[in-house]
Amino acid sequence: MSDSVLKLIGKRIRDLRKERGLSQEQLGELANLNYTYIGGVERAETNISVLNLSKIAQALNVGVYELFSYTRLSNQTKGKSNEMDQIIDLLLSISPREVKKARNILMEVFDKN
Repeated sequence: MSDSVLKLIGKRIRDLRKERGLSQEQLGELANLNYTYIGGVERAETNISVLNLSKIAQALNVGVYELFSYTRLSNQTKGKSNEMDQIIDLLLSISPREVKKARNILMEVFDKN
């Protein structure tokens, strides 16, 4: 696992923890891990195991895959994540043709042509 992957996962865990208003100690208790271990993971000083990723994901109430889904958009979606998740769920449930139609409607509504 490269250092950059560890940094991204650590940052994602930190962001999810803070979104939930948890301290490292509280997350450690929920995940049955020491808070110093949580800190090491967040700072990319610790090569985390899959089992511990699973424990942390469960403590944060997310799927393990969400710990790997850190994107450049995460900072731009603060305060919007629930609504964006609902929109994404809707888009995933419709046909490609309907997705294109939804995009065109949004472009028109927000004058982005």
